[in-house]
Amino acid sequence: MITTGPTGRQAPTAGEDGPNHVDVLIIGAGIAGISAAHHLTSSRPGTSIAILEARDEIGGTWSFFRYPGLRSDSDMATYGFGFEPWTSPLSIASGTDILEYLHKTVDDCDLRRHIRFGHKALSADFDTSAGLWTVTVRREGNPRPTTLTSRFLFVSAGYYDYESAFTPDFEGVEDFRGTVVHPQFWPQDLVYTDKNVVVVGSGATAVTLIPSMAPLSRHTTMLQRSPSYVLTLPATDHLAHALNKVLGQRRAQRYVRRKNIAVTRTLYRWSKRFPKLMRRLLIAQVRAQLPEHVDVDTHFAPRYNPWEQRLCIVPDGDLFKAVSSGDASIVTDRIARFTPTGIQLESGQHLSADIVVTATGLNLLPFGGISLSVDGEPAELSERFAFRSMMVSGLPNLAYAIGYSNISATLKFDLVAEHLCRLLDFMDAYGHDTFVPVPDNPGMRRSPILELQAGYVQRGIAAFPHAGDEGPWTVEQAYEKDVERLRHGRVDDPQLHFSSVRDRDRPRAADPEDEHRATATSVRGR
Repeated sequence: MITTGPTGRQAPTAGEDGPNHVDVLIIGAGIAGISAAHHLTSSRPGTSIAILEARDEIGGTWSFFRYPGLRSDSDMATYGFGFEPWTSPLSIASGTDILEYLHKTVDDCDLRRHIRFGHKALSADFDTSAGLWTVTVRREGNPRPTTLTSRFLFVSAGYYDYESAFTPDFEGVEDFRGTVVHPQFWPQDLVYTDKNVVVVGSGATAVTLIPSMAPLSRHTTMLQRSPSYVLTLPATDHLAHALNKVLGQRRAQRYVRRKNIAVTRTLYRWSKRFPKLMRRLLIAQVRAQLPEHVDVDTHFAPRYNPWEQRLCIVPDGDLFKAVSSGDASIVTDRIARFTPTGIQLESGQHLSADIVVTATGLNLLPFGGISLSVDGEPAELSERFAFRSMMVSGLPNLAYAIGYSNISATLKFDLVAEHLCRLLDFMDAYGHDTFVPVPDNPGMRRSPILELQAGYVQRGIAAFPHAGDEGPWTVEQAYEKDVERLRHGRVDDPQLHFSSVRDRDRPRAADPEDEHRATATSVRGR
């Protein structure tokens, strides 16, 4: 049975089942899940996979969020997959364009047949005697949960809670006679033409909404408690466009990706090494794009150093153009209370509003909210360590994908998927059925896997596995280090324990160096 999804493409219904057992079960059909599925099917065609998607559409964030102006906050040459070139000349792309690209990738790689839509994973228990995960799944339209089994579990459900968003308790909001919306639950019938709009927030969502809504609204105001760093980038990569014509898309992509990675990593390293200089430069490029009457020091000079929170990217300076034209304005103040006609600020100023958009942040949710256990014993993620930024201490045959905070997330997703394939090759070559990371020093210093000072991170990151401070337990926000560790590094490690279901007491290979050499030969070229 086939139904048509929101984009008009055909998608399997929740009632269309596949096998009850697969080798690798992927949770989530977003960018990370698509990357894992491609690498597994292309590198290991004999490995059976299934992708469980709770919704009726692929794309994760890009099909879930529907607010005006939704777009990438990374360049598409690196946000696109390494195996599927981004061919548009746009460097910063709209959510619609990204979703079309993801659909094309799924179709080009023949992945749609592996996706089971309307399947939400509720819990997963690993049976060490059988070497299997049993995953409890709720299917759309079926009140009775079903179960699936797999040898390996790959969690690519992202880290946002799709069912709840963060909105502070604003005093008097019940008195407001206008409309209050959160971008996460944007009503598609909302009309803001000729309305006074106040967008509460200063992050990536707010700077996206302002230039999108301002031309149609009567006036749009960005109300922020404190500023963020805002960086203008070209919406179109003219060099990439020229190289595509000369070299062809696939060859050009390699050069453009390397260039963009180098530029982004240099910007980040300079921000960490010379924060005062980078602060001056970032604020200066804002000042150059705004009229003299705009108080840049109040509205665009953050209290923190660059990259303690993510930079907000604006293509071709569209936010500054909206402010310069008078269609939009920035107010830096605190909310005292809502009134029937708008928002009263602590300074005494009153902002009239017909619509208030609370772009106040998201809630984090580790591993899609799946309850994990081993032999029936609950596994509390917050008490565990991340191994190579993709596995979890004490959890057998499980990998996950969480992107970078300072460069395109897809770069990390592709590396994790590649390493997973190398790991499975290694296990096949030596008859292993199970891997489990076990720290030699469980008392090592713990730190968050994301150390951004953003509110949404601070509120929820403690529920995730933690980084350690030594060996494979560190979490590197550095693409080049992960290339060395995940793409070129050894698969085996003294703290990654392998075993066979057939013989749990069988020792590891006597000479791990021999295993490494053999595995390097078997996976050469990956």
